[in-house]
Amino acid sequence: MKLLKDYLEKKNIRQVQNLDDKTVFYVFKKIIKEEFGNVGVEKLIPDFYKNRTIFVKSDSSAWASELWLNKNRVVRQMNKELGEGSIEKIHVK
Repeated sequence: MKLLKDYLEKKNIRQVQNLDDKTVFYVFKKIIKEEFGNVGVEKLIPDFYKNRTIFVKSDSSAWASELWLNKNRVVRQMNKELGEGSIEKIHVK
């Protein structure tokens, strides 16, 4: 008898899990570094994570706009790492 877990892993379907801030922030910083480099990591600081939304503080309006323009791509990449549906929105302050 095969386990449902094995089937889901084979089909690359992950269940949304309860995530903590540290995990979400780590993945966010990793993706920001890949997309924008070290400067992006310094300028875009994750503040908190709640209800599948990550809230980010920006050092300037230019960086806030840059993240806003690329938010769909960042959300998509974060969901690849964390599991589909883990992140729905990015809110920039």
